[in-house]
Amino acid sequence: MMYRSVAACGLMILILTVSESSARIHQLKLKNETRFVVHLNTFGYFANGTLDVHLVSLTLPPVKGNSPHPVGFSLARSRVSGILSITAEEMEECLLLKTKSEDELILFLIDTDNHSVRVKHMGSSDVVLVSRLKLEKTTGEVKARRKREETVDKKAKEQSDEGKGKQKENSQDQAKVTAPVSKPVESLDGKVLELEQHGESYNFSFRLIMSASSQGLYSLDFQNCNNMRPATPSPYSLHVEITEKNPNGYLSASDIPLPRLYICMAAIFFTAAVVWTYTLLKYRYSVFKIHWLMAALAYTKAVSLLFHSINYHFINSEGHPIEGWAVMYYITHLLKGALLFITLALIGTGFAFVKYILSDKEKKIFMIVIPLQVLANVSYIIIEETEEGASEYTLWREILFLVDLICCGAVLFPVVWSIRHLQEASNTDGKAAMNLEKLKLFRHYYVMIVCYIYFTRIIAILLKVTVPFQWQWCQEFLVEVSTLIFFVLTGFKFRPASNNPYLQLPQDEEDLEMDEVITESGALEGIHKVKKTSNGRERQREVAL
Repeated sequence: MMYRSVAACGLMILILTVSESSARIHQLKLKNETRFVVHLNTFGYFANGTLDVHLVSLTLPPVKGNSPHPVGFSLARSRVSGILSITAEEMEECLLLKTKSEDELILFLIDTDNHSVRVKHMGSSDVVLVSRLKLEKTTGEVKARRKREETVDKKAKEQSDEGKGKQKENSQDQAKVTAPVSKPVESLDGKVLELEQHGESYNFSFRLIMSASSQGLYSLDFQNCNNMRPATPSPYSLHVEITEKNPNGYLSASDIPLPRLYICMAAIFFTAAVVWTYTLLKYRYSVFKIHWLMAALAYTKAVSLLFHSINYHFINSEGHPIEGWAVMYYITHLLKGALLFITLALIGTGFAFVKYILSDKEKKIFMIVIPLQVLANVSYIIIEETEEGASEYTLWREILFLVDLICCGAVLFPVVWSIRHLQEASNTDGKAAMNLEKLKLFRHYYVMIVCYIYFTRIIAILLKVTVPFQWQWCQEFLVEVSTLIFFVLTGFKFRPASNNPYLQLPQDEEDLEMDEVITESGALEGIHKVKKTSNGRERQREVAL
């Protein structure tokens, strides 16, 4: 109990103090950074989606040499479906030095000497650039700027929705009056923005509006090509605010269906939990405690999906999660993960179904899996609350991937040990048929776990990188459906029914004594042996030689 309380308190503190991330409205602060590429974010844009980048401050050290390498932002669209256009080989070179590209690529090159930002556009997509030449310093100017942005968004949406030529021309004229700084793609390449300097820091901002031809999955990076030389990287400081938005909300194109998906799956899991509870109440004389643990897992999974849906709903509408709902989701997600692996391991050991005592090596599995699951869920929370550009983001993502694989591998060991034990028992005791039936059931359970891990860890990732960007939500759909099928099959295999092979085993200590088999000569044929147990019950066996 003390361990659980400490873990819960640590989780709450972690959630409240982990970072300054604000979901789809990003704010990244880096100090003494030495990476030459900082991946800021990946986002899927529909037509009329907008990208706002506000470089609050950039402090660069003096560069030795007469020809410093460029510094700036790069925005690259995915090459095929969901695969990003920047490959591992291309990451070894600075994108800001590229002069031509077959893919959609927009570069913002910062020139501190001339206090300007030069735009290079490689591609044929129709992108609208709205530049802000000066940063607003007062609240009134900020409100005016936001009002202008909303007006531009509204007019751009009207241009895409209106089908008649006359209405389209009128809306274009109104957009020109409202936002005279907007220009089509023909003038995007070579455009120069103003770079302001305040002391030793530089700042500028811009907005991009995607058209129907430019929609897709984009990767936004900050690059300092001077740090490509590994000998003496120069530290720099960066503070950038990014707002990414689609016409219907702040969610990426691949995340828009997720709120509806999670709420529907929550309803399905809750229904399955109710059916399972009804089954337990109907066969309550054959129910073990692990059956109620399975019910708790199903209810926790449903509640976790409910909070996940609510969390995404507020992210889509507000641009950031509501702290209370986010905390509830993280708590239920942590409980769900712990219950899942504990239940899988208990069923794999045959606990309660076959035996009531865990061996030392089985106890060690729990001592490994439970702390690792806590670490995995803490890693997941940190990843969710940390900007992609933060240096610790990659570290925690690798920790999560490694820990998850270790947990998935560890939970298979009890199943393998149970299969080996049943194979040996089927050859030594007098209940070979029953042991073979249980052995068959354990083998099915082993295959189920392997398929569950395979579909949710490998196939789901492959699906995400192969489907078009707006269909990447199918990864989450596959994971949830696979989990539902696995839960249903596990419940069916280990249901508390009288015909379940597990429940044919004696449950009392007095019943553990096995019946003797008479194998004498034919003279004793037809003779019955009656044996009385300590409970006073009689069992009669006819022996036929």
